Parts: sequence; structure tokens; C-alpha cells
Amino acid sequence: MGRMPRRRPHDRAPAAPLGSRTQRGADLARLSASTGAGFVASRVRGLRGGDADLRFHTDTAEKLLQLLGSMKGAAMKVGQIASFVDLDLPPEVQDTYHEVLADLRDAAPAHDPGEIHELLANEYGAPPEDVFAAWDPEPIASASIGQVHRATLPDGTAVVTKVQYPGVAEAVQSDLANVEAFAPLAKVISPNLRIRPLLAELRDRLMDELDYQREATYQHAFAERYAGHPFVRVPRVHHDFCRPRVLVSDYVEGATFEQMMAGSTEEQRQRYGEIIYRFVFGSINRFRLFNADPHPGNYLFCADGTVAFLDFGSVKLFGTKVRADIQCQLRAVIAGDAETLMASLSEAGFIPANHSTDARRLMDWFRMFNSPIVADRSWTYTPEFARDVIRSTTDPRFGPIDVLRKLNLPADYLLLNRIQWGVNSILGRLHATANWHRILREFWGELPPTTALGKQEAPFFDASPHLA
Repeated sequence: MGRMPRRRPHDRAPAAPLGSRTQRGADLARLSASTGAGFVASRVRGLRGGDADLRFHTDTAEKLLQLLGSMKGAAMKVGQIASFVDLDLPPEVQDTYHEVLADLRDAAPAHDPGEIHELLANEYGAPPEDVFAAWDPEPIASASIGQVHRATLPDGTAVVTKVQYPGVAEAVQSDLANVEAFAPLAKVISPNLRIRPLLAELRDRLMDELDYQREATYQHAFAERYAGHPFVRVPRVHHDFCRPRVLVSDYVEGATFEQMMAGSTEEQRQRYGEIIYRFVFGSINRFRLFNADPHPGNYLFCADGTVAFLDFGSVKLFGTKVRADIQCQLRAVIAGDAETLMASLSEAGFIPANHSTDARRLMDWFRMFNSPIVADRSWTYTPEFARDVIRSTTDPRFGPIDVLRKLNLPADYLLLNRIQWGVNSILGRLHATANWHRILREFWGELPPTTALGKQEAPFFDASPHLA
């Protein structure tokens, strides 16, 4: 955790107190009703992207920003996902939502400073200005569960403190109890999106994210495994200053994703894309650990070419058997071996007992879903690919939904779609290009590194005591 200071948007006041379940559901319903008709009309016109259509979508995105930013919790998390995932919208319309909703990732309306001060005093038994050598009451980032403040420890260490919003736990519980309120909103964002499976996954992860002690443990685990890595940085946690609703870790100076995109060269963007891929999928394969919240607000791009990875509220540890099953399934997909794939999926619990499925169509879908790694060649991520992957799992016009709906989803695999969707969209914006097939087989120990970054990090992992 840690980021460079960012100017708070001048046109948004601090967020209002978090409302009741009834109020929050009513606010969402009003937003859906006020925008739904215009959205449908725009679709009828074919979402041509004319001035009237773009004004409508800009206004809708601004309304989403204001409402979801003030609601925090699960409602705001939905807006964060919409701010970077490539949904079923034309590129010019999608860009409108990405641009406006980007503020939900780290510059949403801040919470009332008096309530934040009171929460910190309760957590520490003393006001923050007595706990820290220096404390900045102005947040440098505000997100769905908490906001981030700069501070200095008594020994002079520059840190950031992530403070959970007062009342956000109760608000999340309200959102989860009233989860159906989000279904109409989904029709505004993307009419063909199957929102309920997404919300079910979101429910479990949000409950994890409320536990800052759990998050501190996982951030420490990642920081240990990447300490001294040549291009991956995970801020160190200061456990003595952490509390159930406060997480303290080193401050890291770096550019946000949007700042990086605006000021980087093509060569730098390619470097960053490969670093992100190596961190996300290398962690799964090397350590059986993965951070299930890949979105642009969780990365900082440092002046020395390294990338800092933030926010470990949604982390999962795979069992050895599950990791081996995933690798078996991917090898079968790469080989086009439908028999092995079906057997592995059946053993893992995807295919119910005494149930038959269309192996050919399922294999075709798996190969499309895993296009970056199915062949030994250079491959470029694009927003179109990210959008096609989501369409194939949510829209019967673009994927074998009749086959997919018959499958079970084992609990251990629940987060993988979220990772795939998020990473696809992030790498798509970077147009990241590499031989991902060889990089994956490098993670499996089947090939030596073939890229400059792979060769750079190989000695680090050769000496690592943490490989699992």
C-alpha cells in the first residue's frame, strides 16, 4: 500500500454518511429508472457514438460516479469494476465510462474527517497526531472500503495508513442483503451482463476485504516472497501500528495507471504489461498465492521501472492439488486434448456425476478463453479480446452458454474469472505483447526464460526459500 499524492477532485464534496439498506436500494433504483430509458434508446440507435449518445453516456457515468462513490462498499466496487473491465459496449462508449469512473479507483469522495479522526482515536486509544510523528488528515486516495492517509512513524519511516470507513461494514452487509438492487443497475451498464454470479463472487470477497488483519497477513506474505525482487515491489507492513480497521505499510512513490498511460513510451508499457503478468500468474504458479483484485488502482509505476502492487484484501491460497489440476487443465487445452480436459474437469467437480457435456464446444471455448497461451507464438492483448471473453461467458449470442450453465463451479475456482477478466482488460489497454505460452511454461519449470525480464528474475527465484 502506498501511492503518490493526488489532487482530490475539486467538484466533489466529502461523502455523505452511509445510508440504510432501504435508502441505498432506493438510490440505486432511482438511478436505474432515470437512465434506463435513455440507455435503451441509445441501443436502439445502435450506440452510434454521436454527440447525443456520448452526452447521455457521459451524464450516466457522472451519475454513477457521484452515487456509487458516496455509497462506498459493494455498490462502489461494482463501479470500480465498470471503470476498467471491457463490457459489452462499443469502444467509444466504453471509453466514456472508463474515463469518468476511473476516479472511483482512488479518488472517490473522501469520508468526513471528524469521523475518521474519531475512528483512529478509538483504534489506538489516542489521536493519530499522538501515535504518529506526522499525520496528514487529507487522504491521498479513497476507495470502496477505506481511504489512505500519509503519515510518519516515530522512527522517521514514511508510511501510508489505510483506514476503514466508519459504518462501511454495516453498509456492505446491507448491500449484500439487498443484492437484487444491483440487477437493474447492471442493465444500465451492460444489458447482456449476467450480474448475479458476479455479485455472488463479490459478496464473499467483500467480507474478506473488511478484515484488515487478514489483509496485513497476506500483504506480509507477498512482501516476504518478493523482497529484493528486481522489478516487483510489495510495500512492507508495520504490524505494530496495524489495528482491526487500520493497516499501515511503507509509502511508495509512483505514478498511477492513468498517469503512466499518459506519460510512458510504448517500450515502457510493454515492460509494465509483462511485469503485471509475471506477478499475477507467477504468484499462482510459484507460491500458490494470488491477489484476486487486479485493477489499475492497485498498481504504482515507479521511476526506476519497477511496479508496486497494492491492496491485498482479496487473496486466496491454492492447495497443491488445485494448482496441479489447473496446470493439468491448461496443458490439455494447449494440446487440444479434450479427453484429458474432460477427465480433469470431472475430477475437479466441474462436471456433475452422470452428466454428459459437449466436449468439442467446451474445448473450443477454453481455447478461446486462453488464447494468449494456447500456441507458441507472440500474442497481443486487446480490449476487443477482453470484451469477447466476457461476452462468451455472459451472452448466448457469443458463447456456449447452454454448455457452461450445466457445469458446476467449484469454490476453489471462484476467483479465477475475476482475475482473468481484470488482467485481460488491463493488459488490453497496454496492448501487451509477448510469447505468453513460453512465459507460462517458464513458470511450470518446463522452459528457461526467453524474455529479458524472465532472465532478470530467474536468479532471484532460484535462490528463493518460498517456492511452493
